[in-house]
Amino acid sequence: MTYGINLLSIIAVREAPSDKSEMVNQLLFGEVFEVEKIQSGWAYISSAHDNYKGWIDKKQMVGIGEEEYNRLNTVENFVSTDIVQITHNKTTGDLISVVAGSSFPQVDELLNFNMAGRDFSYEGLKGDLINGTYFDQIPAIADMFKGAPYLWGGRSIFGLDCSGFTQIVFKIAGYRIARDSSEQAMQGKPVDFISSAKTGDLMFFDNDDGDIIHVGIYLENNKIIHAHGKVRVDNVDHHGIHNLDNRAYSHKLRLIKRMV
Repeated sequence: MTYGINLLSIIAVREAPSDKSEMVNQLLFGEVFEVEKIQSGWAYISSAHDNYKGWIDKKQMVGIGEEEYNRLNTVENFVSTDIVQITHNKTTGDLISVVAGSSFPQVDELLNFNMAGRDFSYEGLKGDLINGTYFDQIPAIADMFKGAPYLWGGRSIFGLDCSGFTQIVFKIAGYRIARDSSEQAMQGKPVDFISSAKTGDLMFFDNDDGDIIHVGIYLENNKIIHAHGKVRVDNVDHHGIHNLDNRAYSHKLRLIKRMV
């Protein structure tokens, strides 16, 4: 089995092949991956969206062929903008609830689609499934996640880390960026001064050793939305993030990147 797809709401991607191992990433519904090896009931995979590697429970994966992998691994496919329910068995009416940022193939006018030889249908509004690029909507998309709890390795409204937040916002807007903040910091074009920053730019923050440890999305009027305890909006200036609750700086600004 060389290629696979997630047909569950969320699959945990772990650092080692064990349920007790740290979760380092998540696969959302419809996301595809390459399988590099199988070991003791676990699959070591590379996510097609960002090439992020880790271990998933083999019981939770569904195998697909290379042709379908390539069909599903395109930016022309659809992404959900909200929590939606889909039917995966019309006879029994079995439902799956999937989160914002989940991936869908091209759907017909009746919102039917097929993945891994299985028929699905979506009964909601077609507007909840979008494709294309929507950079100007990044602030609105980010705002949907406000209040979502911080979760290391998370990429969903039910919990996400700082770079998982920025990545899933950009995915819904139609853009692919890397998974970790240190990798995201290597993408895009540098913005020299905070006075030149524009809404949608990514801001990166480092520790005393100079390592990138945090990322957020710049908003107008010197505001930033980021995942720190929860997805929240704080003030930001050339020093860094000024936490509005404790009235102190929480992160030191290192660089700003324009991704689009």
